[in-house]
Amino acid sequence: MTGGRKLTETTISGFGWTSLAVGARALLQVIAIIFLARLLAPEQFGLFAAAMVVGGFCAIISELGVSPAIVQRPALEPRHIRTGFTLSVAMGLVVGLVAYLLADAIARFFQMPELAGVVRIMALGFPLRGIATVAEALALRTFRFRWLALIEAGAFGIGFIVVAPILTLMDFGVYALVGAYLTQNIVRTLILLVGQPHENRLMLETRAVGELLYFGTGFTIAKFCNYVASQADNMVVGRWLGPVALGLYGHAYQLMAAPAILVGQALDRVLFPTMASVQSQPERLARAYRGGIFACATVMLPAGVVIAILAPEIVHILLGPNWASAAVPLRFLALGMLFRTSSKISDSIVRATGAVYARAWRQGVFAMAVFVGALSGQQWGLIGVAIGVLCALALNFLMMAQLSLRLSAMSWRTFGQAHLPGALLALILGGSSFTIATGLRGTGAGSVPVVGGTVLVAALLVPLLIWMRPQLFLGPDRERLLLALANVGPMRMRRGIALLQRRVS
Repeated sequence: MTGGRKLTETTISGFGWTSLAVGARALLQVIAIIFLARLLAPEQFGLFAAAMVVGGFCAIISELGVSPAIVQRPALEPRHIRTGFTLSVAMGLVVGLVAYLLADAIARFFQMPELAGVVRIMALGFPLRGIATVAEALALRTFRFRWLALIEAGAFGIGFIVVAPILTLMDFGVYALVGAYLTQNIVRTLILLVGQPHENRLMLETRAVGELLYFGTGFTIAKFCNYVASQADNMVVGRWLGPVALGLYGHAYQLMAAPAILVGQALDRVLFPTMASVQSQPERLARAYRGGIFACATVMLPAGVVIAILAPEIVHILLGPNWASAAVPLRFLALGMLFRTSSKISDSIVRATGAVYARAWRQGVFAMAVFVGALSGQQWGLIGVAIGVLCALALNFLMMAQLSLRLSAMSWRTFGQAHLPGALLALILGGSSFTIATGLRGTGAGSVPVVGGTVLVAALLVPLLIWMRPQLFLGPDRERLLLALANVGPMRMRRGIALLQRRVS
């Protein structure tokens, strides 16, 4: 078993690399949005968003929870690997074929006739993901975070930064986005298969199928419900408000989700295999969970408040004046960034301990809450949908926190204390950002000066506050955190950490 300090260093190093790559991907996504939003109409983005609703659902079904089952298993044998590979390949082919055959019915549901052709082409990507499922799981199990992170960022960049603009300039319209999606999947699959070789002879052993699918079925049910929750608002907007509104809402959600993905996805990708490796050690499991929610709250609470304040300028800079209507829903969605991200941390400990069925019914409630909230709010337009989704995110945050606290034997008081530094940062940065942004707007400053000035002050305040009160803003595990950072960080950072360690002690 990996020692406590070594595991902490591996986790922090993995989180650093994963965050860097996820951040690079988020930056590439923003660059792609900036460029493509000026070449493609909101309706075309709406068509692609509707197709991605279908694509995400098919990906969940085709995986069957094989990947997390392989990561979570305490003892993994060759029969599990071969059986998992066979299941993933078979389901990828079946789901791709079904999506192709049902393309016309899907288009009729969304009332978008052009959607049928998009779905048929995107269906080719589902078998590709099935082929690479086991390779990715094995890389996660062996903590190859840096390599996986670089693959994700690189494949996205090739698809949406290189291929998508070229196809857009060639007047492929929405199919430029589809081509980028397929390119991303092809590149990702090839690299995973070459870089993480494994036994790929087909085999279906009954006992291995049962062992994988017991965990995998519960995981798939929960993930399906979570996916319905993440797409129910898109389905409501697309069905009742139309493709233009879906394009606007989808971009607002993407702008909110980009920083949430940077923190939440990076933490989840690292914490799940880390927690799975110590699932039989409650004290270390609780410490890992507490550290995760502390990091999440410290980043996402202040970020959500600042983004909500600067929403009009952010939309104007990134998307252009034609997308101004996306600013108001972005404001409300940004306030839910903590709820969205923290739920992923709770999700990590639930999956790591195998409590997938307890997770499943909560995700079902969450999906229903998103659908009801979006459907109830759509009569007031995109603002009403955003408010309904925000309420559903808060409900899911509380439900998943309750389950995670039970699994880790942590108290609500400890949970609340882990959020205190982030809440204080949000209060301080929110007040200063609102004052500065309001003042700059009053002088007639443009969007770039407003955002630049506000973010600059916030960026200067954060290290100052940490330096002044490290005992408060570095959390309860500050000594372990600083020690691990001193061992994995670059030399310049180590000198600063050494000074902080002296202040803490």
